[in-house]
Amino acid sequence: MAKAIKKEKSPEPGVSLDTKDMAILKLLQENARITVKEISEKIHLSTTPVHERIKRMEESGVIKQYVTILDHSKVKKGLTVICYVSLKEHNKNAGNKFIKTIHELYEVTECYNISGEFDFMLKVICEDMNDYYDFHVNKLSQIENMGHVQSIFVMGVIKQTYQLLYG
Repeated sequence: MAKAIKKEKSPEPGVSLDTKDMAILKLLQENARITVKEISEKIHLSTTPVHERIKRMEESGVIKQYVTILDHSKVKKGLTVICYVSLKEHNKNAGNKFIKTIHELYEVTECYNISGEFDFMLKVICEDMNDYYDFHVNKLSQIENMGHVQSIFVMGVIKQTYQLLYG
């Protein structure tokens, strides 16, 4: 008789993940280059079901993409800046224009729509202070409907993880 597999809370409505799926995701987040064979050995499942589970999670959008995480200081992008941005106008059209423009700025690696005093939080990666100054004056400040920008300079990284699953 097959052993019952404990169900975990799904990340999205309609997507059901069990403990084996969660174990696969944890391993992929630790190392996206891990082979199906290595995963199957670690979670005690044969390669075919592991492959099928990964494919299902890719197709359902649970796995969005595979990426390479860089050490920014080693590619001459050692300055990280958190920018809090407020817009002058708050309507759908103005917000959409801002978002479209942000997508075109390669220095912006992350953008969040937030609550509170500011409308957006940006993570900006630059070479140095001069590079950020150029970005701020010639790109960010030039965005239509730009209100206030508050820049916070990251002095050091204490913890940085891309793993969203725990346990």
